[in-house]
Amino acid sequence: MKISFSHIHKRFGNVHANNDINLVIPSGSIQGILGENGAGKSTLMKILTGYYHADSGEILLDDRAVKITSPVDAVRQGIGMLHQDPLDFPPMRVIDNFLLGSRGGLFPKRSDVEKEILRLSREFDFQISPDTYVETMTVGERQQLEILRLLWLGVKVLILDEPTTGISANQREKLFATLVKLAKQGLTVIFVSHKLEEVEQLCDRVAVFRQGEVVGEVEPPYDTDQFVYMMFGKSVEVGDKKTFCTELPLIQLENIGLEDYRLHLGNINLEIYQGEVIGLAGMEGSGQRLFLHMLTGLLRPVNGKIKLTGEDFTGKTYPYFQKAGVAYLPAARLEEGLIPGMTLTEHFILSEEHSELFVDQKSALGLTEERIRDFYIKGTPVSMIEQLSGGNQQRALLALLRRKLKLILMEHPTRGLDIESAIWIWSKMKERCKECSSVVFTSSDLDEIIQYSDRILVFFGGLVSEPIDATTTTVDELGQLIGGKGW
Repeated sequence: MKISFSHIHKRFGNVHANNDINLVIPSGSIQGILGENGAGKSTLMKILTGYYHADSGEILLDDRAVKITSPVDAVRQGIGMLHQDPLDFPPMRVIDNFLLGSRGGLFPKRSDVEKEILRLSREFDFQISPDTYVETMTVGERQQLEILRLLWLGVKVLILDEPTTGISANQREKLFATLVKLAKQGLTVIFVSHKLEEVEQLCDRVAVFRQGEVVGEVEPPYDTDQFVYMMFGKSVEVGDKKTFCTELPLIQLENIGLEDYRLHLGNINLEIYQGEVIGLAGMEGSGQRLFLHMLTGLLRPVNGKIKLTGEDFTGKTYPYFQKAGVAYLPAARLEEGLIPGMTLTEHFILSEEHSELFVDQKSALGLTEERIRDFYIKGTPVSMIEQLSGGNQQRALLALLRRKLKLILMEHPTRGLDIESAIWIWSKMKERCKECSSVVFTSSDLDEIIQYSDRILVFFGGLVSEPIDATTTTVDELGQLIGGKGW
């Protein structure tokens, strides 16, 4: 299906999110949409899928002008979107997620739907079982579920908004292979991203957005420096690797054992030093999340001891860890980190300690405006958190961190952030390290892990490696360990 955008405009108050967008996407192609956070990429895709309505302009499908009134209407017209945060129902099974919103009548035949799930799974080499509960699946598997569901609903246009944030390198390769196969079958794929290497690897052509406008369209061969300049209007440098690690232990783990319903990690012995950054590498679901949950009191170890500045914290609860100066930033922003339906100001009110009976609204407004400035959040104090772009939600989550912390635990901290924003976020984290805060984080980007970590732990099949010096390892060496080689 060919898609044409003609003079699309969309405003949110004073923000001109889409400013006269004109773009044609050929049928059967993989179209890249590249741009910094808040450049208008996701806004345009939400207009195409009926989440937003354009203030003016026209959308044409196969040269036919259409009105897309809602996401349901978009699917009926053959357009489906895979969002940054999967729009599924975790407490329900795969087959029930398929049936919700389907056009199979009041009582669709479950056996036929089950056969379709298995057929599609085999076709794309996915390991999706109809009876699996979605809450037990990794982010990558939930993406696969959503792709299969949209294909089952008959979409001819598949939109993916920052789909590789929070998934492993192997899952990304499988996703890309699936998208190439779909394009060869005639589907139109729109790949929205801020990651230069991904659009260069995958896309047939790329449209670059900056400040709500399309500043240019590029076809292979691609030039990375050209992309960076088009996105930001300047060159961007990563900067030198900095360390503020001391010899003072903050966390001591003694023979720690962790487990959930499908994984057991045993005999973890580690000291985390004040000012140190430790990166956690591994395939999604290899135990990194269990490790973070243990360090923040959300998961009690099955054996062993946790000490924080010499005090035994084994079995302590999450609020106890919080009071001691431990903060946790989850990957699932809207599900676990933020509260949909609340404004930025309300989030900052909840994040601060208050000694008075009533909230000082003037003080809260001042704090919110200060954090919006300091963290370059593209929003206002009264902006609902779900109305912000994914990158700005991530900035808001980071802005909620209290001033004085001993330990910061993060899942995919630069998820949904462009290059310049990621560099800026890590400069903020390094400032924290300079003040003797320690950071432990997971990331699917091995370059990020090597660039910003002092030491690295690799997780594989219930095993946790000895700490690896980040200055002496390489992406290839980490990749071998993640894949199970060299243990």
